[in-house]
Amino acid sequence: MKRRKMLAVGLAMAVALPLAACGSGEDNAESGPVELTVAVWNLATTPEFQTLFDAFHKANPDITIKPVDILAADYPTKVTTMLAGGDTTDVITMKTLADYVRFAGRGQLKDITSLATSTEGSKLAGLDQYKQDGDKYYALPYRQDHWVLYYNKKMFDAAGQAYPTSLTWDQYVEVAKKLTSGTGDKKVYGAYQHTWRSIVQAISAAQTGGDQLAGDYKFFADQYKTALALQEAGATLDFGTAVTQKTGYASMFETGKTAMLPMGTWYISKILSEKQKGTTDADWAIAPMPQRPGASGVTTFGAPTAFAVNKKAKHADAAQKFVEFAASLEGAKAITGIGIVPAYKSDEILKQYFALPGMPTDELSKKAFSPDKVNPEMPVSDKTAKIDTILNEEHQLIMTKQKSLDDAIKEMESRVKNEVN
Repeated sequence: MKRRKMLAVGLAMAVALPLAACGSGEDNAESGPVELTVAVWNLATTPEFQTLFDAFHKANPDITIKPVDILAADYPTKVTTMLAGGDTTDVITMKTLADYVRFAGRGQLKDITSLATSTEGSKLAGLDQYKQDGDKYYALPYRQDHWVLYYNKKMFDAAGQAYPTSLTWDQYVEVAKKLTSGTGDKKVYGAYQHTWRSIVQAISAAQTGGDQLAGDYKFFADQYKTALALQEAGATLDFGTAVTQKTGYASMFETGKTAMLPMGTWYISKILSEKQKGTTDADWAIAPMPQRPGASGVTTFGAPTAFAVNKKAKHADAAQKFVEFAASLEGAKAITGIGIVPAYKSDEILKQYFALPGMPTDELSKKAFSPDKVNPEMPVSDKTAKIDTILNEEHQLIMTKQKSLDDAIKEMESRVKNEVN
């Protein structure tokens, strides 16, 4: 009888053990082949994802990756719904810092502080922007873009102008005027300022120390005067026309319609591709973003992109392994090979990047690629989304001259105070 009882207990434990191993998967060791799911956007037109997936699978043959492909415009809403519903997709790409703060704040991401505070983690640009709850990290950046000044050397040479080595914003306006020529459909602009508010507001905040969430926006004034001066001189396509015609910054630069283009480093991979295909003859290079008078060093703005492990991941260990790989030297090498700027910084990566076919190799381009300081494009908090909407609405009114600069800044301050704070 006693033996039967012991046998029954043993059988019960044998049944219970596999059941326990089939729980949420968090912190359980993986054995055998694993199919890892990763949420991404626009997979077909965002080659960095497949490049990382292939490199990771090569290093980890037992782990295959199944992308969960979502339209870019739908991504934040879709992922919010997925996580709220207990979805078990293993890895979630953090498209924006605002999304990250929201998901981390809701306890939907796994704590990976140990990876962030490792020796390798210290080499990741933009990592500090993922610090939450004092000293916790729930994502690791794998790429870090920042804004530079693209310019067409042929157009500078034809106008007899020196390359833009260290311009102030006032000098930027004057050079743009000198590089502007022609009329009508044949007009060529000295500069093209895209319609995003960041080209005025984010660079202003980065270079003045202003806070876009604080509700005091007088620090925007100088940068708006620069943008309006360019427009009034006809040295850039006016804002209203750019919006109405849905003008693309890439087409402006690649077709020789502008000599200078302030834009993020993400554009490098595209123009390298277009040069290889022979669809543009732009003789391009990059320079540091113009600075305020008396500035020491080069300050610009930018934003990282990261991967996080879903708190309810089906394969948590494999997911963490992928996140670590994407942010490592090997992950950086993989995306550097297609012109993506990795978060991992080292001399080896810098050398590899500038060895890419078609990449300018002059010292000015290298200086622009490694600025002294990269400030966040937009601080993140639970107020970010609402404030972003307000600032964007007032930005459009300023640039289309429907509201004076002084009145618009006062309206920004009033709206943020009354509608948000």
